[in-house]
Amino acid sequence: MDQAIDLYGDLIEVDYRGYEVTVENFIRLLTDRWDANHPRSKRLLTDENSNIFIYLTGHGGNEFLKFQDAEEIGSYDIADAFEQMYEKKRYNEIFFMIDTCQANSMYERFYSPNILAVGSSAVDESSYSHHSDLDIGVAVIDRFTYYTLDFLEKIKKNSQETMDKLFDVYTYENVHSTPGIRTDLFKRDIHDVRLTDFFGNVQDVVVDEVEDDILYIANHNENGDRVSEPMNDSNKADFKPSQISLNTDTDESTILRITSQNKTASVLITLAILGAIWVSLKQGY
Repeated sequence: MDQAIDLYGDLIEVDYRGYEVTVENFIRLLTDRWDANHPRSKRLLTDENSNIFIYLTGHGGNEFLKFQDAEEIGSYDIADAFEQMYEKKRYNEIFFMIDTCQANSMYERFYSPNILAVGSSAVDESSYSHHSDLDIGVAVIDRFTYYTLDFLEKIKKNSQETMDKLFDVYTYENVHSTPGIRTDLFKRDIHDVRLTDFFGNVQDVVVDEVEDDILYIANHNENGDRVSEPMNDSNKADFKPSQISLNTDTDESTILRITSQNKTASVLITLAILGAIWVSLKQGY
């Protein structure tokens, strides 16, 4: 075992670690029930278009999982949290995975739609470790987690591999227990669900070609006459920028529509330049 391996990589920031990992914080994170002073960087800022991947591993039993070996979260707790998320439109789909003893009991109480759940072992079964670190004398990874990680490390960001291929890895010979998969709440067939729907992926962005400059179109009518005057002290208070609306279509491309009186321009752009356009509209016009 190479102890120098960084399991998080260079781009992963851990928001909760150590004694911050509590049942209360986990439920609050899912349901977004924080006070006004809680930092945005430690919140799950999702909406009805978000796909959420949740992976839990640790010591557990029939319908419970231990946190810090000091408290437990039950199957009903997670089920009710997911229902709150659904009612508050905090997700589109959830992929829930859990690796613990009797793991399959943790998803039996789910009742909210669009949840795909996977567990490492059946009720009355244990989950087993893959190997131990001889220097520290404890197991460092379970068999279910090991084979999950081994499979995912071979997946490219633009992969078309589907969920069923991952589930094929969960054989009794590999994990030494009986993994379970619950699909009745999930509206899509797992043979059609790409792994990149929940893991890292590359999104295609289509940029529409336009003949005229977007700022010119936003501030001139069809005859070429300027429809807004330069900013000065006299009209600064009355300044109103052109209407900007941001939508996402089924192809995951971003559509920016800027409307000024009788002229409408639709341009497909990336989110990265949205801020720059807004600043240009306010400062230059």
